[in-house]
Amino acid sequence: MIINLPSSSPSCSLSQLINSKPHISRFQFRTKTHFSKSLSSSLIHSKNQFLHEKNTTPLARRKTFKSFAIPGLDFGGFESTQSVLEAVGVLTAIIVVHESGHFLAAYLQGIHVSKFAVGFGPILAKFNAKNVEYSLRAFPLGGFVGFPDNDPDSDIPPDDKNLLKNRPIFDRVIVISAGVIANIVFAYVIIFTQVSLVGLPVQESFPGVLVPDVRPFSAASRDGLLPGDVILGVNGVELGKSGPGPRMVSEVVDVIKKSPKRNVLLKIGRGEGSVDIRVTPDENSDGTGRIGVQLSPNFKILKVQPKTILEAFSFSGREFWGLTYNVLDSLKQTFMNFSQTASKVSGPVAIIAVGAEVAKSNVDGLYQFAAVLNINLAVINLLPLPALDGGTLALILVEAARGGKKLPLEVEQGIMSSGIMFVIIVGLVLLVRDTLNLDFIRDLL
Repeated sequence: MIINLPSSSPSCSLSQLINSKPHISRFQFRTKTHFSKSLSSSLIHSKNQFLHEKNTTPLARRKTFKSFAIPGLDFGGFESTQSVLEAVGVLTAIIVVHESGHFLAAYLQGIHVSKFAVGFGPILAKFNAKNVEYSLRAFPLGGFVGFPDNDPDSDIPPDDKNLLKNRPIFDRVIVISAGVIANIVFAYVIIFTQVSLVGLPVQESFPGVLVPDVRPFSAASRDGLLPGDVILGVNGVELGKSGPGPRMVSEVVDVIKKSPKRNVLLKIGRGEGSVDIRVTPDENSDGTGRIGVQLSPNFKILKVQPKTILEAFSFSGREFWGLTYNVLDSLKQTFMNFSQTASKVSGPVAIIAVGAEVAKSNVDGLYQFAAVLNINLAVINLLPLPALDGGTLALILVEAARGGKKLPLEVEQGIMSSGIMFVIIVGLVLLVRDTLNLDFIRDLL
């Protein structure tokens, strides 16, 4: 399934290189057993949202600003084992919470459950308790809760009232929707924890686009750009009319891409003054221009600590609804412009890589990284597509509309199997593509 991450991030921004693919995406992958669910992917665009902006006029180089580049899938996070493990830990926690929602909703209603798995693939470790097999599997990018409803090896009579398929519609709706509810609650808890322990991230914006890094021997390096410069204008036009943040970055990127081997006049803020620099972009193989710089919105992150518990709830609620709005808006944009965004969808490798970069840049960012993944998972799972929670809920609603008469078992299984097969194929394609796009893999090829 696809998870759409909003185009922003807390304390660090996902920057783009001019010679790279714009934006990054994350794809969520799931496997299923019976009514089970799994998780693992997501969609990331450039990150810079959850923050409340405070516009200011002074020009300043953000010496304390931490950023990182994502050229295509240029993830340096794989250089750090600790950051990768932190990203995997975040994903695993989200998986456990999601599947625990389904499991507890069934268990507390007395519904038979046969399996609870974290990960997919070969079993690494397992134990049995109260007729439930708990297992840890080789690939921690999914999970599932298994029900014995159609298990030929089960000794439970097929007409047992505590099989999920024999329960009333309302009971089944609770079980299927519990994973989504668990992720929403977990997202709020994460945000509340961050606000209480670290503070509410507040973004203070400054004019221009920051240049945190310049590649050696690139067009920008040859023509005099330096790390820490701030691009204030392009070809005589001041930046800022398109609004602060990522839109200004995109404005600069667009001009550079459209100007291969042609002079581009940049007004540069440097120290207390400004200089004009003419840059001649090199030409990519696809005919677009590149100058070899890392760009990011020019802002500083402040942390506001709540003074009372009520203020902590207020801050958390504002952040939660802000993140939810951005997730929904990002998802809408993805479907409205799918032909343009399809190539930017990425799989589990991309999620871990981005999470590793967030952890390397600023551990605080993992709070919002985890919160956004939870919200994305919840929203995407509600889509009425086979292999997702929303698809299962749609079948239950069809049953309700038919007066409690279920669709033939063969029809239901055909619908769900086709959805699962589609998700597996897309997930494998993205897995291979994202892996091949990693810098250290590309260097080996």
